Amino acid sequence: MGAEAVEIDARSELSMRDLSDTAIRHVCKLLEDQGLAVSAITFQTRRGYNVHADLDRRVHATKQVMEIAYRLGSKVVVNRIGRVPEDTSHDDFDMLRDVLTEIGEHGQRVGVSLAARTGTESGAILAELLHQLPPGCGAVDFDPASLIMNGHSSSEAANALAPFIAHMHVKDGLKDIATGRGEEVAFGSGVVDFDEIFGLLEQQQYNGFFTVDREFAKNPIREIAETIEHLKRI
Repeated sequence: MGAEAVEIDARSELSMRDLSDTAIRHVCKLLEDQGLAVSAITFQTRRGYNVHADLDRRVHATKQVMEIAYRLGSKVVVNRIGRVPEDTSHDDFDMLRDVLTEIGEHGQRVGVSLAARTGTESGAILAELLHQLPPGCGAVDFDPASLIMNGHSSSEAANALAPFIAHMHVKDGLKDIATGRGEEVAFGSGVVDFDEIFGLLEQQQYNGFFTVDREFAKNPIREIAETIEHLKRI
């Protein structure tokens, strides 16, 4: 298909409890044999970091995944961090800032960033939180389709978040104004202005991966291969 790397789901595709040193070496060998790197490790927790219940356990598990990501050769762990309040004086805002600071400082020690996946809130609101973190502790997994499907502008979000983007999902989307529902569509078929986003990333000297992601495709292998070919021409 022309891919140079793959994203791995640390919840459904890897058993974290059984991931011994031997298993990690085996996965690395499988990837090496195919000429593939790891673009990102996705670790979707059941709740965000703005929820008190089991928070310590989620933070500990996230740190463990970051350490495993480093050993697999990935610099990014992706998660939805929880809804960021518009009111910066809200308790949830303070909690997210404190937790992301703790996780970010751990990430600096192990060489891996926790990237907050976009979509739940606007780019400006997420950027406000990230600007309050210590340098190097804030990162974003930019998902333009998720933003569109949730009623946000992917272009405005890209402008606000460009300095923080550590990984990008190449996904396109539409928003049905009549029904209020969002829909993921094939690359180039939606309203995401990829040229503008790629230009902003070029200005930031972005050197991360672009992971092509199709969740609801009828023929994902063909669509992903066509998107990869298109991206390489760009």
